[in-house]
Amino acid sequence: MKTKLLHVSPVLPSQDIDRDVAWYEKYIGFSLLHKDSMYAVMRRENIYFHLQWHADTEDDPLLGGSVVKIFVDDIQPIFEEFVDRGTIKPEKLRLKTDWGTSEFGFYDLNNNAVFFVQDL
Repeated sequence: MKTKLLHVSPVLPSQDIDRDVAWYEKYIGFSLLHKDSMYAVMRRENIYFHLQWHADTEDDPLLGGSVVKIFVDDIQPIFEEFVDRGTIKPEKLRLKTDWGTSEFGFYDLNNNAVFFVQDL
């Protein structure tokens, strides 16, 4: 018998939980499931993001630079949604890349990269 993998929930660093929850709701369409002053859980369909507060000090670095790729079955509708939301500019869509995808990406307010990818 094999274990069935259900989903991945990346935990992204945040310097301001309230600010970042509002950004993810407005610009990515996530809904808030839980929030306190140090941690938030957000969801859109079967994709979960966790945001964890960091002080951005030597002992508790914010870092940024995390990369999340969300794979979709049709890139065009979600790309158009994010253009309409003001999340990205129309020229960000890369169609038929050399590595067999169509994709676009952007950075959140903490320099975490979020990509949406369609395998071709």
